[in-house]
Amino acid sequence: MSAQRYQRRYTGPLQAVIFDWAGTVIDYGCLAPVEAFVELFRREGLSLSQAQAREPMGTEKREHIRRLLAIPAVAAAWQQAKGSTTSEADIDRLYREFQPIQLATIASNAQMIPGAVALVQRLRARGLKIGANTGYNREMLALCERAALAQGYAPDCSLAAEDAPRGRPWPDLALANAQRLGLSCVQACVKVDDTVAGIQEGLSAGMWTVAVALSGNEVGLSLADWAKLPPAERSARAAAASQRLRQAGAHYVIDSVASLEVSLDDIEMRLACGERP
Repeated sequence: MSAQRYQRRYTGPLQAVIFDWAGTVIDYGCLAPVEAFVELFRREGLSLSQAQAREPMGTEKREHIRRLLAIPAVAAAWQQAKGSTTSEADIDRLYREFQPIQLATIASNAQMIPGAVALVQRLRARGLKIGANTGYNREMLALCERAALAQGYAPDCSLAAEDAPRGRPWPDLALANAQRLGLSCVQACVKVDDTVAGIQEGLSAGMWTVAVALSGNEVGLSLADWAKLPPAERSARAAAASQRLRQAGAHYVIDSVASLEVSLDDIEMRLACGERP
């Protein structure tokens, strides 16, 4: 006689959406971190490309610096310029010097992404709780929060990188959001992000994930610069961004948060059928 195995499946509605900040709801193109990292390395006498600066995007910013210095071309340039490999002391110093640069670039790129505020209002009317987390530290996040509040956006729970033991791609921040929001299970939550690390965070937390392709790190252009591109180049860049985010495991890929609700509707149908993330 074989034993019956019970499998618990959540079939209720969604309870919350957890948003990233830069590139997802604020700072179209995720420009503030890139500008800060490029300037930091310029002050060290080193040239860092925007593509290099974007490689570790979504991670905690000290860790981001560590990963930048591990890029072979960057490591070689450092060795040639400084005469030695990087040390923990170097990373600590760079992070200290990075912070005021990052605060300045956040301030100059703190416009909400078109449609984000109206979207969140509709999600609240739908009964959803709104969470947020980031690779920024608390001081950097506070600057984003103040700018967003002035434009009509204030999540129910907003966490900085140091508010969990481990940053992205670990699941800690997303799970801390879920706990503080009082969710009954992670399957009732959607993580929305523009970076590979942020999508991996949501997947590791057992949540549904929606990646935004055009407004964030993968395309990496301001709205004005995006609009200047010829249609064929826009299509090519959009396809490349979507492919990278799908390869990261995102359940859905959308252009920006303004079109999120179609994905949420589909997720709720899948939940009702007993599907899991």
